[in-house]
Amino acid sequence: MAAGGDHGAPDSYRSPLASRYASPEMCFVFSDRYKFRTWRQLWLWLAEAEQTLGLPITNEQIQEMKLNLDNIDFKMAAEEEKQLRHDVMAHVHTFGHCCPKAAGIIHLGATSCYVGDNTDLIILRNAFDLLLPKLARVISRLADFAKEHANLPTLGFTHFQPAQLTTVGKRCCLWIQDLCMDLQNLKRVRDDLRFRGVKGTTGTQASFLQLFEGDHQKVEQLDKMVTEKAGFKRAFIITGQTYTRKVDIEVLSVLASLGASVHKICTDIRLLANLKEMEEPFEKQQIGSSAMPYKRNPMRSERCCSLARHLMTLLMDPLQTASVQWFERTLDDSANRRICLAEAFLTADTILNTLQNISEGLVVYPKVIERRIRQELPFMATENIIMAMVKAGGSRQDCHEKIRVLSQQAATVVKQEGDDNDLIERIQSDAYFSPIHSQLQHLLDPSSFIGRAPQQVQRFLEEEVYPLLKPYESVMKATWLRSRPSDRAPSITHAEGGLLGHDLDQSVLNCVRVNQAVFCALARNGRSLALLRPPGADCWFSPNCVGLGTSRLRAGLRSRSSPVLARRRYARERLPPPACPAAGRACAEVPQRADGERASGPRARWGLALRWAPAGHMFLEPMKPEEPFISKRSG
Repeated sequence: MAAGGDHGAPDSYRSPLASRYASPEMCFVFSDRYKFRTWRQLWLWLAEAEQTLGLPITNEQIQEMKLNLDNIDFKMAAEEEKQLRHDVMAHVHTFGHCCPKAAGIIHLGATSCYVGDNTDLIILRNAFDLLLPKLARVISRLADFAKEHANLPTLGFTHFQPAQLTTVGKRCCLWIQDLCMDLQNLKRVRDDLRFRGVKGTTGTQASFLQLFEGDHQKVEQLDKMVTEKAGFKRAFIITGQTYTRKVDIEVLSVLASLGASVHKICTDIRLLANLKEMEEPFEKQQIGSSAMPYKRNPMRSERCCSLARHLMTLLMDPLQTASVQWFERTLDDSANRRICLAEAFLTADTILNTLQNISEGLVVYPKVIERRIRQELPFMATENIIMAMVKAGGSRQDCHEKIRVLSQQAATVVKQEGDDNDLIERIQSDAYFSPIHSQLQHLLDPSSFIGRAPQQVQRFLEEEVYPLLKPYESVMKATWLRSRPSDRAPSITHAEGGLLGHDLDQSVLNCVRVNQAVFCALARNGRSLALLRPPGADCWFSPNCVGLGTSRLRAGLRSRSSPVLARRRYARERLPPPACPAAGRACAEVPQRADGERASGPRARWGLALRWAPAGHMFLEPMKPEEPFISKRSG
């Protein structure tokens, strides 16, 4: 599976979730590369644990497996599977082909679900790790919006009919509250995931008990060791051949619930766009309709609603799958799970990315809101007018009848003549109400109709939202690296230490070794997109060919063993791009500067820096002004 945005061959169907919508990082988690590499890692962990517990497995065999984790011959595996009709054994043979010394101990004592189910659980965990910070970031952006508009009165609706006033910020808090519940539910399900572990064909661990000659303690130790190597705190004690498929129900239930929340939010935004009170971001060159050039369709919100419906319907798959699993297992779960699990996460990823874009660019039109309030507020203010008249010595019943008659006259003007609501003008013209004429402006102040909405917003954000977002604080200051192809950018295919990457269909993750640090380039169709810094690197590398708004960081290779960092000021410098001798041509034709030296001035002026995030994913993070720009140079 290729990264999002790569459409692939035009003559073959590819899921739009991968080719059009989902992010590269989520597509990678569900890629064949990631899946089968994890299979090999699981076989390595099993062999290491078995060796530690006394089985005759040599260090040479272990080392051979380690060196070939990424050396996957997908063509050979496909040919093997075509012949054997068994995907796991096809990859056992393929791994064994490049590990001839270790071939005899690969998959020792295991069943197919040892790699299949355990890999699925690792993928589900890592996919949740991608979604959680994205959801937290959406909540954070909406919280900023709610705080900013906490005091702005707006007409409330029940049954989509005018109701009492609320505030724009209070309405946004309704959205935030649903998303906070989703964040808690996603975190709970993610943390409740348990490893299938080392269980054998029907979950009895009989094969491992035989390997360890009846030593129950060693079998339990084996299960625990592999579970810990995989990064799980717990494993299932009881399984059939598979982990219980109710886990998949739990996973897709919280994702479907997230889909319902997003659908409600985006439906509200679409309705508000029709009322011209609020709009999602609309690009300067964006076209709303091919036939009607004036249109400003809320296409992002519509996309979210469309995909959210798909996400909600996917829940039916694991429900039905779990219900028809016979005894210890049937294989009719397999094909269904290949589709629904991946599609659920790719869909959730897409709607969160899109909702973040919406939440960061929501536009409010206070004058339109004010006009609609003026149209409806006179009717809502009648009770306050009655109370004021009684305080001034009038009769409640007489006042009520007067206002009833005037209100119906005003309603006729609005509905039959299409004019504005003139109830207040009628009250001002009626001598009966002269005792309170001077109070009418105060009685019609919209802020007196919003109750405790501003205070509710403040308390909700401080007591519920901000504490919930605290664990994601650093992530919310970051931006996911979103790569764009560039025809001018060279592909980095080799460097000192050789190629340290691997194919992802038409996406390639290449790495170069620089000063004992490894820098990875995400490439598509042979074109370099970004240079990333992995854990432990002693210097940072900027992304290559990635548009970042007001600033763009660029990087090229000065040689095959040392980087030259290039950067473009948002000032008006027009300097030639640095050469990339490794590729034999310039990185790209953009205004930029490359001096490789310590820059003067605050580092924030240079845009964004890279930070390595949990689960092996890269963030772009705003540079801190107090930190100077430092680049590495070596001969």
